[in-house]
Amino acid sequence: MQPIETITGPVSALMRDNIDTDQIIPKQFLKRVERTGFGQFLFYDWAKEAGWDLPANQILVTGHNFGCGSSREHAPWALEDYGFRVIIASSFADIFRSNCTKNGVLPVQLTAEECRAIAEAGQCQVDLAAQEVRWEASDGVHTASFTIDPEIKHRLLEGLDDIALTLKQGDAIDAYERDRERSGPVTTALPVG
Repeated sequence: MQPIETITGPVSALMRDNIDTDQIIPKQFLKRVERTGFGQFLFYDWAKEAGWDLPANQILVTGHNFGCGSSREHAPWALEDYGFRVIIASSFADIFRSNCTKNGVLPVQLTAEECRAIAEAGQCQVDLAAQEVRWEASDGVHTASFTIDPEIKHRLLEGLDDIALTLKQGDAIDAYERDRERSGPVTTALPVG
């Protein structure tokens, strides 16, 4: 997983409420066993609409209740594979939010007004260390703060998924196995019959 520190650039605006995981990645594309290759199917049904296009920027700003519906982990996989590193919304479904953070996508919750202002500005800077989003409008530079669990923040700043967190405990795992190493004969099951 890539670390997230500061992401700056244009935003892709999808100002719809209640975008569920079935819309993010439709069910017919869930047969893959890899975690990659889902980006091409992101918002597939909407992409078939004439003239609908979502630029592949690193920041997506959207509406209320993003990621609702089923708990499929494929949704953050598709968003990340498409190129999104940060999703800014006025609210997220809880399981979706958790799935994002476990897959290197930062969910940032701001007010609906702040989300609309960022969409109108067309670009912003997301600073995870400072827990701030900054954007420029005609009346100057604006800053909005967001909250994040300290452990999740640490994981995203360091680029640590669950496996990497476990591997950081390599010395403790080795010590545990050494301490429980059994001396003496190894027993095997007797044949039945």
